[in-house]
Amino acid sequence: MGALGRLLLGLQLCALTRAAYKFWVPNTGFDTATNWNQNRTPCAGGAVQFPADKMVSVLVQESHTVSDMLLPLDGELVLASGAGFRAAAPGSDPDCGSEPPALFRNPDRFSWVDPRLWRSEEARGFFSVDAERVPCSHDDVVFPPDGSFRVGLGPGAGPVRVRSLSALGQTFTRDEDLAAFLASRSGRLHFHGPGALSLGSEACADPSGCVCGTAEALPWVCAALLQPLGGRCPQASCHDALRPEGQCCDLCGAIVSLTHSSAFDLQRYRARLLDAFLSLPQYQGLQVAVSRVPRWSRLREADTEIQVVLADTGPETGGAGRLARALVADVAEHGKRPAPSSGSAWPPAAEPTSLAGEALGVLSAALRESGAPVGGDSAAEQNAPGSRAGLAGGVVAAVLLVLLALLGIVLLRRTGRLRCAAGSGSQLAGSGSSAIRGAHRCPAPQVEEAGGGRARPCGDALGLQQPGILRGDLGGAAPSAALQSGPEDGQQHKPQLL
Repeated sequence: MGALGRLLLGLQLCALTRAAYKFWVPNTGFDTATNWNQNRTPCAGGAVQFPADKMVSVLVQESHTVSDMLLPLDGELVLASGAGFRAAAPGSDPDCGSEPPALFRNPDRFSWVDPRLWRSEEARGFFSVDAERVPCSHDDVVFPPDGSFRVGLGPGAGPVRVRSLSALGQTFTRDEDLAAFLASRSGRLHFHGPGALSLGSEACADPSGCVCGTAEALPWVCAALLQPLGGRCPQASCHDALRPEGQCCDLCGAIVSLTHSSAFDLQRYRARLLDAFLSLPQYQGLQVAVSRVPRWSRLREADTEIQVVLADTGPETGGAGRLARALVADVAEHGKRPAPSSGSAWPPAAEPTSLAGEALGVLSAALRESGAPVGGDSAAEQNAPGSRAGLAGGVVAAVLLVLLALLGIVLLRRTGRLRCAAGSGSQLAGSGSSAIRGAHRCPAPQVEEAGGGRARPCGDALGLQQPGILRGDLGGAAPSAALQSGPEDGQQHKPQLL
């Protein structure tokens, strides 16, 4: 790796270990094109209209010429240095023509729980699951110091809790100071809604990471995220898609769940992923999310695990699965730190000090992988985990059916409902069913009904519904004296169990 590469890697590692900040992105500035209904700033000499029933603070950074302006009942225009308005007659700009008034969009459309409205410093190749894209309980929240914005708080599962909040040149770390600001006119212009904000959480001091603390707000996070899509997730492009903890929709890739000891260091592990894996050519284009999440399979809330989400983002698929298997192999090689022997120093003098040689503090790793791409080749789909599972299930079902059939035959034989006649041929007869006929000749035995009724010839025994007793020699010899001769026309009869 060259000097430039080492410098870039060092900067990215610094981004991994810096404090957790969440930055608010949208604003309510006059010069922001997306704040207007035509996605452009008002035309020179045109009319301007703000929502009459909305509170809003609008920053104006440039000079504008307007013919008419309808202001809100409660709001403010903050003029930057050199900014202002001049009046002009309607239609003074030939490019405007007779356009309708430019409408300022609803300033209340921005919600705290919308993940699209926040930005965090992530190193190349890393991303955050949806629940962690909004401020976590240990984050420092930063709003524009000299801009205009408006944030909707709630509704939600409970009060929003963060470590600190910076807005309009002030930084709040105590609930009392923040409450006083929110109750002021400036606070009401910038924050609204039924939700509540609270401060005071300590920075995450656990080397293994901290749970974000936004799990209860996930339904509102997903509702805000999917609102432009009609509230529905887009169809995943693979079979057996995965949904990581804290994610709103399914994705294609793999998930590695790590249980760890007290020796695990989350930032060190993220740095290892970046240095030893994501920098390799075969893993370019993959996106990785690493965080500590609740482990809901346990009853205790204190149970957590490290979730490593690997997402395929490029046209080529399969890279996430290969990287996931490489991470599992890496855990098997470097996962557990050996316990020191009694009286020995720790770490041992011979232990390597490089990052690759240090134990990771991982106790176990579990891998889940999505299936083949939708519409992919048949061979890939057949090799997909879901296809292999379906094939195995079909084989097991077929084997069980065969075993049940054999068991039924054995039970019928033991109860006498199914018999095989001896002799040169064989015949299986079941009550009320057709016989499987052999090649022997019946010497006209008779069947005596079990109730002691009259004897009937073998040929007439077909179709009897009551159980009977078959007497006679089935081997072709002459019948005993107790048996009468059958029909004299030489007609062949085959014994039938009744």
